[in-house]
Amino acid sequence: MSESIEAALTVIRQGTAAIVSESELRTKLGQGRPLRVKAGFDPTAPDLHLGHTVLLRKLRQFQDLGHTVLFLIGDFTGRIGDPTGKNTTRPPLSAEDVARNAQSYENQVFKILDRSRTEVVFNSQWMGQMGAYDLVRLASHYTVARLLERDDFEKRYTAGQPIAVHEFLYPLIQGYDSVALHADIELGGTDQRFNLLVGRDLQRDYGQEPQVVITLPILEGTDGVQKMSKSLNNAIGVMDEPAMMFGKLMSIPDAVMWRYFELLSMRPPTELDELRRFVNNGGNPRDVKLALAHELVGRFHCAEAADQSRQQFLDVFSRGALPATIDERRLVVPPEGLSIARALKAAELVATTSEALRLLRQGGVKVDGERADESWQFMPGSERLVQIGKRRFLRLQFRENSA
Repeated sequence: MSESIEAALTVIRQGTAAIVSESELRTKLGQGRPLRVKAGFDPTAPDLHLGHTVLLRKLRQFQDLGHTVLFLIGDFTGRIGDPTGKNTTRPPLSAEDVARNAQSYENQVFKILDRSRTEVVFNSQWMGQMGAYDLVRLASHYTVARLLERDDFEKRYTAGQPIAVHEFLYPLIQGYDSVALHADIELGGTDQRFNLLVGRDLQRDYGQEPQVVITLPILEGTDGVQKMSKSLNNAIGVMDEPAMMFGKLMSIPDAVMWRYFELLSMRPPTELDELRRFVNNGGNPRDVKLALAHELVGRFHCAEAADQSRQQFLDVFSRGALPATIDERRLVVPPEGLSIARALKAAELVATTSEALRLLRQGGVKVDGERADESWQFMPGSERLVQIGKRRFLRLQFRENSA
């Protein structure tokens, strides 16, 4: 039993930021029953991106260890608006938005999760039945002083920015979800740590054994700097077309390549160690990214799509689909990246950024074989093949300095 627990802990630790607490987790794993592992998702957007799947990957690992996942869709809390990390009150979603986005989430998560070991639950099932008296009783379990310990609340309070009363209720309701579901473990991003710990406190108050809290890192987007977000145009969507997903994964800077492996790949640690040795011994990081892109496209689409996307990428970069010779140019870019319009002008592929924007809007620019739009950013440490029209090709290398 102890050996199997240690083996499970090795899998669970991989890619996690913190476990509160590991001794409690070890005890729960030794109880000899499937644990109830919870993760909540507010249906704030209709599509998931790879940043969301960091949690889903860890949930799937728990399923593979024999445990049950509680995939909580926060259709009730989604109508409050999660204030986490916000310096202003977040507008709530309409009931129609919540219902549409929730259905989209449910359709996408089973690209990763095992349906037979997943319970999809909605917190409106219990919160919608809670009356005013019950809500006031829930609020009595926490103090304003404790809530102001949360970093974003404290900053807004100190700065004199308004905090609506309903925002204080959000972490309490999220915590009460763990009470209603009798969760053994809850997973969330590092930005959710406070809310997850509230769940532990409330479970104690309601006479339950407190859940173990596991936080996971926030995945950077394709720019390698800011968190992955559709609003920042640096996201790789779960529903992206296979070739587009493959190309975006190949575009990530080398500096964050291993982080993507650690947080997204289902490969065992021994295989990741082998890939690191390959690069340390002089292997091309592009070959490692090919392995990552092939794995993820295969997971979210199918093996055939992954093979086709890899072949298309290789054809564009190294085979007869290209001219015999292609000019190369090195561009110096700032750490935060360079927009595609400015890059095209700097590379003298266009005379002005206005011309670049016009070509992009007309679909006349391809990057690594995929049609580009004006949201694309080029980051230091990357290399891209740019095509203007049918016949103009240029291989661009992006560096932070000219050395």
